[in-house]
Amino acid sequence: MTRILAALAFFASFAVHAQTPALSAPKPPPVAAKAWVLLDFYTGQVIAGENMHERMEPASLTKLMTAYLTFSALKQKQLRLDQELPVSKKAWRAEGSRMFIEPSKPVTVEELLNGMIVQSGNDASIALAEGVAGSEEVFAQMMNREAARLGLKNTHFVNATGLPDPQHYSTAYDLALLAAALIRDFPDFYPLYSQKEYTYNHIKQSNRNRLLWTDPYVDGVKTGYTEAAGYCLIASTRRDGRRLISVVMGASSETARAVESQKLLNWGLQFFDTVRVYPKGQVVATLPVWKGKENMVKAGFTEDLYLTLPRGQAERLKATLERQEPLIAPVAVGQKVGTLRLSVDGQSLGEYPVVALQSVPVANLLGRAWDSLKLLFN
Repeated sequence: MTRILAALAFFASFAVHAQTPALSAPKPPPVAAKAWVLLDFYTGQVIAGENMHERMEPASLTKLMTAYLTFSALKQKQLRLDQELPVSKKAWRAEGSRMFIEPSKPVTVEELLNGMIVQSGNDASIALAEGVAGSEEVFAQMMNREAARLGLKNTHFVNATGLPDPQHYSTAYDLALLAAALIRDFPDFYPLYSQKEYTYNHIKQSNRNRLLWTDPYVDGVKTGYTEAAGYCLIASTRRDGRRLISVVMGASSETARAVESQKLLNWGLQFFDTVRVYPKGQVVATLPVWKGKENMVKAGFTEDLYLTLPRGQAERLKATLERQEPLIAPVAVGQKVGTLRLSVDGQSLGEYPVVALQSVPVANLLGRAWDSLKLLFN
């Protein structure tokens, strides 16, 4: 049996502004690309998109997963940044963009990361894949396992570079999720993506992400190009405590992918807000507990709860809490104890699990017996 509680006190202040008309978000601008998506990093919400679940060739956007697995190996102490890796003939002979490593000259993991991220080197990508997994083929298996774990449902990799293959594909949406995971899970390494140039073997190459030069708020992420894929760009901007991620695939030129990405990011920043509904650890409600040493338990969220809304609609946000009833001890920290439902003008925006912020152990025999009796008549 459940009981719907009244709107939470946190939102009571919004009632004062209930008559204020919310700004309607205009339609997204036309985007000259085969597929695209705009994602709010903090909420995970898609603000807009087109053909975002269509499988396409990802080209060098693939290297985000290569970097993700390399960062993971570094974090787990399986590699070191100053560790030198051998350069195989396969890596040396890699087609396409290169950082120009040589078989007779071992190269550090840090140099290879710069070569892959800034210079988009296919040779660097293969060398890192071999350093992590022993071979690019085994590394591709690791890429697919990680893709499944991250929820990339329409992605399959066969190499670490993004060189064309019929079985190598992804989607704009999956790549946005991957970019968000990389930024979230490896904040210490992410600044590599804002580097504008890198020199190796006396050869200086510039980052192909033009937005790094034209927009001071853009701090990544990756370009890609093959004849079949067209010009692709994953871009991320951080401004006023917000972060948006755009993915543009199949644009007609380097200039077009930058222009279309900038257009999307600006539109999202201008017409939408990222609202922190509840901070981590704030008490949302205090709920009754049966058969416990305590009669009540504090409930809330173990992580900040964010929501993406058209600008001005935060004032019309409403919440109801459906609590789990009866809630019987023991109750553990993090245990789901209810569901928060958010809406604007009756339109549902989502449901979010509310969890216990404290543990409640079981009561003694007499306390449990007394609550059992009360439950019979409740």
